[in-house]
Order: sequence, then structure tokens, then C-alpha cells
Amino acid sequence: MLKSIAYLKAKNSGGWWLIQLTERQKEIVNIVKNQGPITGEAIAQQLNLTRAALRADLTILVMSGLLDAKPRVGYYYAGKTPQSEIAETIKKMKVQDIKSVPIVIGEDVSVYDTIVTLFIEDVGTIFVVGEKGILKGVVSRKDLIKVTMGKSDIYKMPVKMIMTRMPNIVTTSLEESVVDAARKITEHQVDSLPVIRSVNDEGPNKGQPEVVGRITKTNITKLFLELGEGN
Repeated sequence: MLKSIAYLKAKNSGGWWLIQLTERQKEIVNIVKNQGPITGEAIAQQLNLTRAALRADLTILVMSGLLDAKPRVGYYYAGKTPQSEIAETIKKMKVQDIKSVPIVIGEDVSVYDTIVTLFIEDVGTIFVVGEKGILKGVVSRKDLIKVTMGKSDIYKMPVKMIMTRMPNIVTTSLEESVVDAARKITEHQVDSLPVIRSVNDEGPNKGQPEVVGRITKTNITKLFLELGEGN
């Protein structure tokens, strides 16, 4: 059955207004869905109405994305909603579109200073890098909790002693889709992913993963919020 709610994009606010379809509008959609493409005159004849009487209804249905029209062809069922348009938008978006600045530290930074950085920056994961930002490891809030519960001297212990090292780090790239990055975060149950690119310069770091950003659950949540609000 056709859903009784359609969505109409407001021209002024850029948001989405909820509208209730009338019985006649639902009937029009069913006709077009089953018989389209079909002209406005043919729809009017089936409803025993004039073409002018349907003009407003057809305009609303086209603007809502439920129907579309082509000159000299007629109306056909499109079935678009904000949800489907949002999904299409997200599928086209790349990690580089929503990434944020990475929080990084050196390998020899103490566990204590790492904890301080984590709280000051208000993040759940910190990336450990070497020379020229080459990714060496990742340390999470969970890693730091574990080590502080032990008898280790967190003031002297370097973070490289507890970090997860390459190649056991889940990463993403600038060109990867947001959907694939979000899937990695969900499947691996992590808070964030380092965004990396291979170093192209000649030298010892050529081909190594350079950290150029991060993508987090917060990045993805903000994206959904912005799209949901029509921004």
C-alpha cells in the first residue's frame, strides 16, 4: 500500500515539510504507478475531473518527489523521498568531505602524557606517529584504562609499549566512501579511523602511511544531522 505521508522540500528553508496526502493525491499516485508514463489529461479522465482541477495536486506530487514528468511523455512514478535522496547523497560522499584534524603524539611520549592529551583534546583515540607523520600505532581509551589499572609506571612508560601497531590498525583513505568507513567503524567496534595516504616522495618513507585526518562516530553523526536538517 502507498504510504499516507509524502515529503515536500521547502524552497525557503531548505528543510523538509511533512504533508498529508489527500485521497485524490493517493489515487493519482496509484494511477501513475500502475499506468505511467501517463498524461495529465488521461489521469483527469480517469478521475472524471478537468486537467486544471488536477494542476495543484500534480505540482505537489512532483515537488514531493513521488512523481516526475517529461514533456510530451507524461507523468511517471519516481518514488523519491528525503530518505532516498539522503541515502544517495551519502553514497557519493568521500571521507575527505567530512574528515577532521587528527590528534597525534610521538612514540616516546609517556602513557601519562598520552592520557592528559586524550582528556584535553576530548577524544577516544590517539594516533601515534613517527617522522613526517607516518602512522606507527593507535592507542585508545580502553588501552589506557588497562595500563593504569596495572602496576606500570605510567610516567616513564612510553606509549609505544601499549599501542596497537601496523598492520593491525583499521584505516581509511581520502577517497574511500563514507559508507565504507562507517561500516569499518561498526564492524571493528572502534571510535575512529586514521585517514591515511601513501607517501609519494622519494626516500625511506616512500609508500608509508601518512596520517592526514581522522573520521569518527561524531563526524558521521554530524553528517546525518546536517542532512536530516536539509543543510
